[in-house]
Amino acid sequence: MIRVGLADDQALVRAGFRMIVESQPGMEVAGEAADGQEAIELVRRERPDVMLMDIRMPRLDGIEATRQVASATRVVILTTYELDEYVFDALAAGASGFLLKAAPPEQLIHAIEVVAAGNALLDPSVTKRLIAEFARRPEPALRRPKELSTLTEREREVLLEIARGFTNAEIAGRLHVSETTVKTHVAHVLDKLSLRDRVQAVIVAYEAGLVGSA
Repeated sequence: MIRVGLADDQALVRAGFRMIVESQPGMEVAGEAADGQEAIELVRRERPDVMLMDIRMPRLDGIEATRQVASATRVVILTTYELDEYVFDALAAGASGFLLKAAPPEQLIHAIEVVAAGNALLDPSVTKRLIAEFARRPEPALRRPKELSTLTEREREVLLEIARGFTNAEIAGRLHVSETTVKTHVAHVLDKLSLRDRVQAVIVAYEAGLVGSA
């Protein structure tokens, strides 16, 4: 059973998401929150597997709430726009992906299942836009985690391809290897760098200066 928390300041939006989640035999709603502070309290109290988190909420916004709960639950950011100006910050805060509020019910269910399984919900086109957002920002102080030195040459190539926004299938074609091999390399990269998912991999690659040198 996947337990889902709902955080949105609009009661009608929460009600809509509740109906969708509860229509699935393998899911249940763990609770609702009307602002970021309530979302944090909900996570501490109920420990949901996945938290659907709106960005703009009173008292405490979804970004700060995500930063405080991401270590305890998987967070999917809810946004009205395809690339809300705050989505990047939310992903950097630890969210596992984002979903448009206007997305059809089947996409919401898919998003919950993907994130609950430990994967990131980040469409390749979104990754590319995130990189564009990186490029617009002031140059960061480059961070090169010592763990990067533990990557093999092929694993560094795969990390760079992830940061460029390519899917496993596309990486397989570009590197002339099987998709299964790519999946193995991705798993090794995430493990060696102690990353939760591809979202974090993109951020680390940027902060280490790998994207800019691509």
